[in-house]
Amino acid sequence: MAIERVIDTSLHEDDNEESNVEFSLRPTTFSEYIGQKHLKTNLKLAIDAAKKRGDVLDHILLYGPPGLGKTTMAGVIAHEMGANFRATSAPSIEKPGDLASILTNLADGDILFIDEIHRLRRAVEEILYSAMEDYKLDIVIGKGTAGRSVRLDLPHFTLIGATTQTGNIAGPLRDRFGHSFRLEYYAPDDIKSIIERSAKLLNTTIEPDAAKLLAERSRLTPRIANRLLKRVRDYADVNGDGIIDKPITEAALKLLEIDELGLDPADRNMLSLMIDRYGSRPVGLSTIAALTGDEASTIEDYYEPYLMQLGMIQRTPKGRVVTEAAKKHLGKA
Repeated sequence: MAIERVIDTSLHEDDNEESNVEFSLRPTTFSEYIGQKHLKTNLKLAIDAAKKRGDVLDHILLYGPPGLGKTTMAGVIAHEMGANFRATSAPSIEKPGDLASILTNLADGDILFIDEIHRLRRAVEEILYSAMEDYKLDIVIGKGTAGRSVRLDLPHFTLIGATTQTGNIAGPLRDRFGHSFRLEYYAPDDIKSIIERSAKLLNTTIEPDAAKLLAERSRLTPRIANRLLKRVRDYADVNGDGIIDKPITEAALKLLEIDELGLDPADRNMLSLMIDRYGSRPVGLSTIAALTGDEASTIEDYYEPYLMQLGMIQRTPKGRVVTEAAKKHLGKA
């Protein structure tokens, strides 16, 4: 059975809004958005150019590991363009009619955001080709010999797609994006600034050394940083005076079993199982999934990226190999 993870990078219900408080921790402007300087510079240029021409933005593909702010960045782009923001996810678009309904309800200049765009069904994906390129929608009315094709005009809109798996996006769809940007892992100082900003929005006092410690354990990921901040704040409210200092933070992280590299019990369990059962031999993805009780896609999307960033796992043609750095960290060298 999969282990419940505080540092899971998938989106949880409480990641966006604090219960009973009408605000979100998400930034809405480039000035509020911390980190990703290269990406912001390029997007500002594209937005300024589109505004100067009185045109819509070219379609944008945002990709990178989960939790780095792709959805947030899409919202910031819409705000900076002064455009309406419509958001959906690929798994929720089950048939071509669902996408046609969304597209025909857009207005000129609107921004449509599709999360997990690599999971679009092929029949749905093919409708996007002409919609993105020509702003036309080809639909078939009726069935059999009575069926006929109708081409509808669509408003000029901007599609922003987000994905963690660019390799799974069909070439024709990927080629229709005018901009393609990768979101990188954040620098520790940027994560520290994000934590301090979020603490301020949550009306919580956090000391600089506590924010620094949290940043070091947040896997260089804003979503995890905000989630850990909330858990440490809970601990401070119950076991202290509500102020988050270094001792409180250390105690809370110990309770959550998150070590100095940001690894949680699920990470250590996976690495330990691979070392104990296979040593330095390569292990297939499906085998790792069977060992941990997780889906193979979960291993690939949520475990591997950070462990590879740390140099604890290597991908080889024969499978995944645990490195000496991981063995040393776990005391199994």
